[in-house]
Amino acid sequence: MKRSIQRAGDRYHNNHGWLKTYFSFSFADYYDPENMHFSELRVLNDDYIAPGTGFGLHPHKNMEIVTVVLKGELEHKDSTGNREIIVPGQIQRMSAGTGIYHGEANASSSEPLELLQLWFMPERLGIDPSYETHTYGLESIQNRLLPVVSNHAEELGTAHIHQDMTMYLGQFPVGEEVTIEQRPNRSLYVFVMEGEVGFEDGEVLHRRDAARIENAGSMKLHFKPGTHVMVIDLP
Repeated sequence: MKRSIQRAGDRYHNNHGWLKTYFSFSFADYYDPENMHFSELRVLNDDYIAPGTGFGLHPHKNMEIVTVVLKGELEHKDSTGNREIIVPGQIQRMSAGTGIYHGEANASSSEPLELLQLWFMPERLGIDPSYETHTYGLESIQNRLLPVVSNHAEELGTAHIHQDMTMYLGQFPVGEEVTIEQRPNRSLYVFVMEGEVGFEDGEVLHRRDAARIENAGSMKLHFKPGTHVMVIDLP
């Protein structure tokens, strides 16, 4: 097993006034050839969007894009005719494929929007663009890791993604110890939205910290009370 930790304060930060963002990987004007991706995870942006503002229509191609709304309401519209409001308890998945335009904005004129946007490299190029909103419900992730996005969508009841991966979300109001069992030669990405996550060797992740783990195998994760976490099983 090989594990590396990215502390919240080590992420690239940009403040555009209407948008405050933190990049976990190289993106836009931040370029680090040693921090381009982890397995098939290419982008993780931690965005804070002011009321009544957002990103206008812009293009994407050959990327699997997943958005997790943490607080507020996200308005989505795209060139295939989709227009929706996404709230906490829902996952947005968009396959850019051969090409799609989309816009994302804070649907509220008074409340801030907080979200995570992740990009995954697809298992193959040139697929048809598609979009999906999946409702999992915040009550369903209490004291457990619930799969919410996977290439095994029908089996697991998740949003579907064109990559050999599964994303889990969990909230642990009273704390919990969970054993992770991975197949051989898999990678694991752990991102802490709130709270603390501890490893068996005493290493602790705090709010917005992340762990990149290769050949994770079997391990125990200790979720402190009040923890909200994302765990991604990757090839």
